[in-house]
Amino acid sequence: MLPSLFLATTAATIASAHTIITYPGWRGNNLHTNTEWPYGMQWSYPCGGLDLTTNRTYWPTTGGAIAFQPGWFQGHQTAFLYINIGVGTDGPDGGPLNMSNPMMPPFQILGPSNGPYPGTVCLPQVPLPTNWTMNPGDNATLQIVEIAAHGAALFSCVDITFAAPGDPRIAEVNDTNCYNSSDLGFASIYTITTTAIGSNANNVTVSAATSLRLLGSSIWALGYLPLLLGATWLLM
Repeated sequence: MLPSLFLATTAATIASAHTIITYPGWRGNNLHTNTEWPYGMQWSYPCGGLDLTTNRTYWPTTGGAIAFQPGWFQGHQTAFLYINIGVGTDGPDGGPLNMSNPMMPPFQILGPSNGPYPGTVCLPQVPLPTNWTMNPGDNATLQIVEIAAHGAALFSCVDITFAAPGDPRIAEVNDTNCYNSSDLGFASIYTITTTAIGSNANNVTVSAATSLRLLGSSIWALGYLPLLLGATWLLM
């Protein structure tokens, strides 16, 4: 996997980059835009256009830290983040066929502007999905999905091998490789019911403009609830 220093240096020189996983590792550099990927590789499901790597990194069987830089692309003043996991090698890329196993609730990041922002997000203890048990030596892939304000999704992955907690092969987590930048904010994501299932549509006649205005006011007025500093999965 690419060391954090290299990732930071690479990101600082590429203004059109997207999500970079800085801990526990990264499947590989998929910050390319070329004739094969004219819109950039990271738009490609499930891992940003990169196939399974043999250069895995070790991660605890009880879950562990994930850190990434989410904002190296203009237009991402706000974005939704999802952390998923998959196991197996049946996928077309040689990795898991199913990456739709969420590890934690999605959340929103808030950037200082609509331009690129080099902030870092640290999740010090991302758990395994409910009722999952992994053993030392099992292989898996961690996936970060970033949903931009315009609705498109960016994908980035790290291939891992599970190890027992305390295994010396697991890279140490410290304030140099896992921290939250002060120029990034966070918000919870939740829903507000405006029309219940089964309601008669003829009794709920609202213009498109009014619907958008109501939706916008609900999301932006109520959705920007900062995550608690003491949240178990967010390290300030």
